Amino acid sequence: MGAGALAAYTAGLPGLAEAQANQAIIGTWGGDYGELLRQMIDTPLMKPQGVEILQDLANADPRKTKLIAERQSRRGAMDVACLSDSDMYLIAQQGVFDEVPLDKVKGASAIIPALRKSYAIPHIYSYRVILYNPNKVPVPPKSYADLFDPKWRGRVGLSDILYLANTESAALAGGGSVSNYEPAQKKLMEWRSLDVKLYPSNEALAAALKAEEVWLTVMWMARGFMWQKAGIPLKHVVPAEGATTIVFEAGVPKNARNKDNAWRYLDAMLDPKAQAGFADRMGYVPTVTTATLPPELAQQLALSDAERARLLTPDFAYVTRSQSQILDFWNKQFKG
Repeated sequence: MGAGALAAYTAGLPGLAEAQANQAIIGTWGGDYGELLRQMIDTPLMKPQGVEILQDLANADPRKTKLIAERQSRRGAMDVACLSDSDMYLIAQQGVFDEVPLDKVKGASAIIPALRKSYAIPHIYSYRVILYNPNKVPVPPKSYADLFDPKWRGRVGLSDILYLANTESAALAGGGSVSNYEPAQKKLMEWRSLDVKLYPSNEALAAALKAEEVWLTVMWMARGFMWQKAGIPLKHVVPAEGATTIVFEAGVPKNARNKDNAWRYLDAMLDPKAQAGFADRMGYVPTVTTATLPPELAQQLALSDAERARLLTPDFAYVTRSQSQILDFWNKQFKG
């Protein structure tokens, strides 16, 4: 039965139509993220409003495919779609999402300015830092540029799957920017000459840090937070060149079936208590200024005003244009 026929059929069934109107379908990841949505948002914030939340669980790629395939349909399969900032940007370029109405998503007024988008709300975010072993590195580095000091020969480790983030860090160390990765090529080859160690995954890198095979790395703060909780001796510094963000966002497709519930859900995602809950469990920083973290957690995760002023937003248009060239250099020159 097609979407139009289904709508006509359910219109004659008041109970079913009402049940659908009191639902919202959230396209999201499973695992810890999906479970925390249930614990922090779905049950405590949406259920009291009489809205039943149904999670459509999948990895990002199937969700992106579904959004693009359905963009011409009158009714889409999702009321809210959760994606990383880079994926959200790509899908938004296809005209998939509605602009966020500030009169319905009132929590948006408290969003950190650097994280604002017209087509999505930032749910949680992290930022790239330098992680180091304080037992081996008594004087903390201050910048990405410090990671090229010959005294760290063979002691800097990188995750291969984060080639874009690593390339951007090298570019910043060489005087580039989020819109200019050209200086990265020279700096990456400099890293290679200093016997930088490359690991196939974040997990493999974590094992190397735990074994003290390497002492320093470039990584998202949230993952460093989880590694610290797992007992790996690590501290972090926000690099002087700036802290590039990674944001997990939520948007509402133009053809969402239950838009009122969708906007309510986005507002609930910005609830200060829910934001603090995600910080405590996953190490992601709240995206709203109204969220307050316990002092110990804030000391671990929160940025100072000066550090927040150095937040860097990726230039997704530049990265999209340059990605194949970046990967080609990474594989053939840096790794080769």
